[in-house]
Amino acid sequence: MNSAVGLDRLQFAFTVTFHYIFPQLTMGLALLIVVLKTLALAKQNELYGDAARFWMRIFAVNFALGVVTGIPMEFQFGTNWAAFSKTAGGVVGQTLAMEGVISFFLESSFVGLFLYAEKWLGPRWHLASAILVLLGSWLSGFFIIATDAWMQHPVGYLRSVAGDIELGSVTSVLLNPWIFWQYLHNMTASVVTASFVMAGLGAYYLLAKQFQDYGVIFVRIGVISGLVAIALMIFPTGDGQGKMVAEHQPVTLAAMEGLFENANGAPLALVGQPDMDRLKLDNPIEVPDILSFLTYRRWHAEVKGLKAFSRDAWPDNIPLLYYSYHIMVGLGTIMAGVMGIAGLLLWRGRLWRTKPLLWAIMLAVPFPYIATTAGWMTAELGRQPWLIYGLMRTAEGASPRVPAGNALFSLLGFMGIYMVLGILFLFIVAREIARGPEPVRRNAATGHRPAVLEGVIR
Repeated sequence: MNSAVGLDRLQFAFTVTFHYIFPQLTMGLALLIVVLKTLALAKQNELYGDAARFWMRIFAVNFALGVVTGIPMEFQFGTNWAAFSKTAGGVVGQTLAMEGVISFFLESSFVGLFLYAEKWLGPRWHLASAILVLLGSWLSGFFIIATDAWMQHPVGYLRSVAGDIELGSVTSVLLNPWIFWQYLHNMTASVVTASFVMAGLGAYYLLAKQFQDYGVIFVRIGVISGLVAIALMIFPTGDGQGKMVAEHQPVTLAAMEGLFENANGAPLALVGQPDMDRLKLDNPIEVPDILSFLTYRRWHAEVKGLKAFSRDAWPDNIPLLYYSYHIMVGLGTIMAGVMGIAGLLLWRGRLWRTKPLLWAIMLAVPFPYIATTAGWMTAELGRQPWLIYGLMRTAEGASPRVPAGNALFSLLGFMGIYMVLGILFLFIVAREIARGPEPVRRNAATGHRPAVLEGVIR
């Protein structure tokens, strides 16, 4: 692979990784904001309403940065990946256009209404605006996942006389079997991210003794939603996605697991280092038979190793793919443990007094971001050396007339601009956190906290 293609890949990887910091929070946060607004209406407690407004401000900042960083990625289809766009634009252009025309405008319109039209809408229609923001953000995720799923498992296409890939059935593309588990896995991961962010900020407020009524709400909702989402992310969504990989990309499964030889009763490698010279896993710590059972539900089923496939079908960076997958799984296990213990202590009414766990929740906020990034790296590195699996190799999709120097120049430009945007984002979010939600509405005569939280904070 020549240096221009390598730099094209690096530029897209950098821009999409930075971009996805923002939508992975907004998609999950949209659901939690609906929960807060529903509780505000059901309980007639404005603490929940204030909390929803606060998180919508955080949502809006992330949404704005997501838009700004998302636009350059679509331009790269023309500047850096012109051959791919020319060949497959008739298919991927459909889903990307749906994302822009349908979901983006739905989401952006009702974000504005939620932020600035509450008095005009009234409580019930304000909740409806939050639900429509949720619908728009999750539709956006669906169309993006549909695009990636088609590249992972192309369906519903035709080949023209000129060799271009044309849309044969939009229904087939939107009902691609790869979409179902990938979409559900991705969306539950976004809820995990939002849950950790909400619970982590709540833990910070409780530890700092600031906005403590809101801190209780944030931790409670974050822990409950995070616990449910992590459980769903592991099973059935993670399990279902793994089976899709095993069925349609078995060489990717072997690379993810560091499995070089065919094995009946294949072990699950917990730790190890792929040795690409000797084609073996060094220093492995393995659990016997588990990989066979997880993949085929039979303890001694055969799982094919990398040596069973032609070398030109292997992912081109097996060590990075292996480590990305194991980082995702390892952090997911840690997050499940943190949320599991927090859920138990919440149920027993001891979470608020357990400062070490509040610290753990707060310090674990980066984990879902890292795990999600590692998960996407696993998916995209696993598809290599294909840009469209089985149809177009990555080297064939790059722009043939864009030299390496141009790609390097634009990559450095993106790095500089995104560094400024990142600093600006951190400054705005830090200011919002310091500002906090609106002041608690206390009883004018007694000054007491609302009864719903009485006794939790002393």
